Amino acid sequence: MPGTSGKRIAKVKVSLTRRAIEALRPQRDAWIAWDTQVTGFGVRIQPTGTKSYIVNYRPGGGGRAAPNRRIAIGRADSMAPDAARRRARELLEQVARGEDPVESPTSTFRRPTLVEAFEEYLTANPDRKEQTARFYRALMRNCFADWWTRPLDTIARRDVEARFLLVSRRRGRTVGNHAISLLRSVYRRPCVDFEGLRNPVELWLAGGGRYHRVVRRRISAPSEVLPRWRRGIEAEVIVPATRDIFWCGFYTGLRVSEVFGLRWDRVSLSRRLLRIDETKTGKPLVLPVTRQLAAVLERRRAECLDGSARDGGGVRPGGWVFPSPTSASGHVEELFHLYGRISRVAGTKFWFHGLRNAFISVAERELMLPRSLTKRLVNHSRHADVTEDYAADWTIRQLREPAQRIADRIEELMHAEVPEDGEWDGTETPEGLWDDP
Repeated sequence: MPGTSGKRIAKVKVSLTRRAIEALRPQRDAWIAWDTQVTGFGVRIQPTGTKSYIVNYRPGGGGRAAPNRRIAIGRADSMAPDAARRRARELLEQVARGEDPVESPTSTFRRPTLVEAFEEYLTANPDRKEQTARFYRALMRNCFADWWTRPLDTIARRDVEARFLLVSRRRGRTVGNHAISLLRSVYRRPCVDFEGLRNPVELWLAGGGRYHRVVRRRISAPSEVLPRWRRGIEAEVIVPATRDIFWCGFYTGLRVSEVFGLRWDRVSLSRRLLRIDETKTGKPLVLPVTRQLAAVLERRRAECLDGSARDGGGVRPGGWVFPSPTSASGHVEELFHLYGRISRVAGTKFWFHGLRNAFISVAERELMLPRSLTKRLVNHSRHADVTEDYAADWTIRQLREPAQRIADRIEELMHAEVPEDGEWDGTETPEGLWDDP
């Protein structure tokens, strides 16, 4: 069968039946088997094994002087050869009448816009976690909002390079890496479906582009940064509910997405417990509520009750602890805009994940608590360890006392005298929103 050898074959003609198409084998490069019955109709075989029906034509009746165009009309695994051949004839008849199937206003072959490709990318994986989808939406909104209506074939390698540098400068290197990586993924499916469409991120990488090498940041001693961060938050964060998000981070070491996702029906102030269902590890997290965290939650509950009373209702059982009337999710989704301001007042860089680092540092370096206990409190996945695997998991009763000790020590450090002021020069943009997708 032509096209089954290891060589790239420039032109292969075969009567495209289902059996013949199944016999076509992928090569190192994509190649096309042309139909013997309809000129310009063929099957394109990708190196991955994906096979798509295509039509090749020259619009405008200009002969060889006209530009060559190629469009995909369907996947071979979901469309019969005879149906594809009929569709190819219809398109070639349009060309013969002087029409261009791609340029037609009602054409189904026009290149999708970035937002259309992004929505298809999200729906292609129905098992993706909701918090991951929210993260991707926020990333697209913050980094590519001005590109949403652009057709995919209008975004070039130079555009990707310029946007990577811009996002990295404004939002940090981690965000830059995440944004361009997501853009690369969004392009993959359309590049298979639309003949001639190239992934501009792949072209950028092939041309020497490189993602930033991100090194995990370490904080200074908690005794140095915690009082500075408290001062910066008290000076720059005016909204009480937003301040309480930060205090939750101080006293629990939770990821910012986990704090955002707190629900009242998962909080029991009477039993001093809270549960988080959506976590990075995929495992629900149940934690004891310390005295400091209880004060924050009671303050939030009182404000929610007060607001609901004005509306003639009560706190909804499934409502968010930190609601937002302007976000699509219904809860607060972003604090990034505050990090730079907090950093300037604090005199040292602030990012939300630094609160998690400080929590772990206090637990392990100051209070000398067992690492397995600390990992349980912050919901870190446990690596393969025979001893840990044999041991029973920590109970809530066992966690209460050490959790309270950590919160007490953090509170003590937060309200200690602020060390001699340093001045942050603002040369490096604080990161944090995207450290924890």
